[in-house]
Amino acid sequence: MPTPMQKRKLMSEINVVPYIDVMLVLLVIFMVTAPMLTQGIKVELPKAGAEPIPEVPDHPPLILSVDAEGNLYVNVGDDEDQPASAKDVVARVGAVLRNRPNTPILVKADRSVPYGNVVGAMVLLQQGGATEVGFITDPLDTYPVPE
Repeated sequence: MPTPMQKRKLMSEINVVPYIDVMLVLLVIFMVTAPMLTQGIKVELPKAGAEPIPEVPDHPPLILSVDAEGNLYVNVGDDEDQPASAKDVVARVGAVLRNRPNTPILVKADRSVPYGNVVGAMVLLQQGGATEVGFITDPLDTYPVPE
């Protein structure tokens, strides 16, 4: 037994077992939540052989989605997964473009949506201040024939 005058040697090892347990718990949480983060508005995109739009660094694009029923969704705000009214679309687009004028504006419309609904969505974007609008499409299944 050590006397009060003697000191005990300090332990200089790090026990990593609790850290491994925490890492495994975080890994399980990440694996469960990752598929939920990629959920979005279900839209069956048309296919087109177009070149991709160059990305603007530090500016995620504003995407206006039009689902098969013609509902509008904007990927800005707290309720991205709730249909937005025409007034909300104009207000959100205007707010984003006032804060970040170089934000790319994209339309993601279901292939079964009538052309008039897509044009109506583009008019709302124009009323919000958008001057250039791109379309999100799926690539063609076949490759174009080289010339």
